Amino acid sequence: MEVLMEVRNLSKYFPMKSGFFDKDTNYVKAVDNVSFEIYKGETLGLVGESGCGKSTTGRMLVDLLEPTEGKVIFDGMDIRELKKKNRKELSKNIQIIFQDPYASLNPRMTIGDIIKEPMIVNKIAKGEELDKRLLKLLNCVGLASYHKDRYPHEFSGGQRQRVGIARAISVNPKLIVCDEPVSALDVSIQAQVLNLLHDLQHEFNLTYLFIAHGLNVVKHISDRVGVMYLGKLVEVAEDESLYNSPKHPYTQALLSAIPVPDPKKKKERIILSGDVPNPINPPTGCRFHTRCEKCMGICKVKEPEMIEVGNNHRVACHIYDKNKL
Repeated sequence: MEVLMEVRNLSKYFPMKSGFFDKDTNYVKAVDNVSFEIYKGETLGLVGESGCGKSTTGRMLVDLLEPTEGKVIFDGMDIRELKKKNRKELSKNIQIIFQDPYASLNPRMTIGDIIKEPMIVNKIAKGEELDKRLLKLLNCVGLASYHKDRYPHEFSGGQRQRVGIARAISVNPKLIVCDEPVSALDVSIQAQVLNLLHDLQHEFNLTYLFIAHGLNVVKHISDRVGVMYLGKLVEVAEDESLYNSPKHPYTQALLSAIPVPDPKKKKERIILSGDVPNPINPPTGCRFHTRCEKCMGICKVKEPEMIEVGNNHRVACHIYDKNKL
């Protein structure tokens, strides 16, 4: 498969200021040395607990946050080295769907103007052609033509998220970062939005980075899944491989938390001990060792490397690194 985006050793540290002169005394290591690829036409799911760095990673990919270290290569170009005149082209090719559909929409603009704005800025269409594209986009996301004259507060959460999706695809992007687009919606509406994203992917030949909390949500839309913990990527695999044979103890714990829709079927739950460590001062070695039942001596002192354990299945865990045991 052809690589659309390559992330190399990406890190983001947020400085903590203190004192009268607001000096940087420490850093919150939100994302720390993360590397992965996104292939054209696929959906890469990114999951993990709150605060693990998922959304921060997504925002760096769309250039909303400046990385502390590392590179983001999109379509053969380094995002950080692009000249200012090419930034507009970059923003057209990479779009984002935000978690809160209401906060991401201008309350003083009609839905029609919100969807038209990126097409006008990028000079994609004007006049009658612009109006035709607007009606087509509304139809694609399941909204009626008369909705274009309404304001965001007149819509439900699911409808507002459909508007956000229409705005994202209006400029014909190559990659869309979906930053927890269904976490604020009811379960029944979540299924509708996921089905809509799946249909649009095939219709417009889109590539997704789908960020979510739960593996149960990611399962229905992703081709591959990456699992993050405390700013680190701990496992990446194709969806069937990850769900049928999870390797990392943290992934195993996440999968055990997914409820089974059969009251007669018993499922062993893996309960993690302790709390997530402070990202300001993360544990040495493997960051998960403070909560891992399979922790060994090497886990406390040496950080595991991401290694191949099967067909396109990679994991950062000393259990599978036979060269270091």
